[in-house]
Amino acid sequence: MSPEDLLSLRTQIDSVDRELLALLNRRAALAQAVGELKKKEGSVVFRPEREAQVIDGLKAVNGGPLQTDSVAPIWREIMSACRALETPTRVAYLGPAGTFSELAALGFFGASIVKVPCASIDEVFRTTTAGAADFGVVPVENSTEGVVARSLDLFLTTPLFIIGETSLFVRHNLLRRENGLKEIEAVCAHPQALAQCHGWLSNHLPNIERRPVSSNAEGARLAAENPALAAIASERAASEYGLHVVSPAIQDDPHNRTRFAIVTRPESHPQPKASGHDCTSLVVSVVNRPGAVHDMLVPLKQHGVSMSRFESRPARSGQWEYYFYIDLQGHPDETHVAAALKELRAVCAFFKLLGTYPIDVH
Repeated sequence: MSPEDLLSLRTQIDSVDRELLALLNRRAALAQAVGELKKKEGSVVFRPEREAQVIDGLKAVNGGPLQTDSVAPIWREIMSACRALETPTRVAYLGPAGTFSELAALGFFGASIVKVPCASIDEVFRTTTAGAADFGVVPVENSTEGVVARSLDLFLTTPLFIIGETSLFVRHNLLRRENGLKEIEAVCAHPQALAQCHGWLSNHLPNIERRPVSSNAEGARLAAENPALAAIASERAASEYGLHVVSPAIQDDPHNRTRFAIVTRPESHPQPKASGHDCTSLVVSVVNRPGAVHDMLVPLKQHGVSMSRFESRPARSGQWEYYFYIDLQGHPDETHVAAALKELRAVCAFFKLLGTYPIDVH
């Protein structure tokens, strides 16, 4: 390619970029107009099912060469910037800066949000319940270690409900001020991260203390202050705290993913409408008698409703009783799902709908 050809292509790209900017500003103006109508109606700004439908529609008509997987993150940022023109969106998550929870929040809502980092999962629930944040982002399940028990327990005791989900590929790295493994006294990380890297730590740092902390980013902060400490955290945390990535990708499962729930107060946000690919989450309990769990599942089979998750947690009553956390495929607006939920509620001693929301759009 000659210099003239390259210059011509760059000139064309510059021209397209200006066209894109003009179109984005046109879209932003339309979003502002929608925002004014929503204010008059008193309706909410963020509708996860609407954003999911927009992304699905664009992916369906994408002719390339732009990869279809690139459509969702691009348009999430566009919609985030447009949404910010209507009203700032405050999002609580397990902080500080550099946690995977922060990455999940940015991936779901886009960068144009007001970040509200919290010291614990409990604080995320409290902050969102109190209205200091519009939404909270909490981890609920990991592909290696299973459910995040604290999040599940808090769904029982708070009024928050789920309006969205997102999953994140979790790539753990060993971070440190010194670029090497010598003279490490302790590895600091969230207990889930320590568990997800158990094999690597046993092989490479078998006699080193594993020190649980409130978040991986907190471990990175501690490692930045003390050269004898190492942390397990993201590359973003390494950049945030000026640490070396001593060993990348140390998680035992190369396909390690964490699923996050997006929670909010029911009085401030309506239940998302059906998007065509939805999940309904609930927690139930049954009387401790023979066949009770079987009877609980019969309505799902009879009405053709599939379960994608079934977890039990102790009720802490001292009577060996359990709560069951269930994810169903479908939306209560669908006739067969509504019928199954009605019959299921009738056979349960306790029934709480945790939320219904679009399945994660990659």
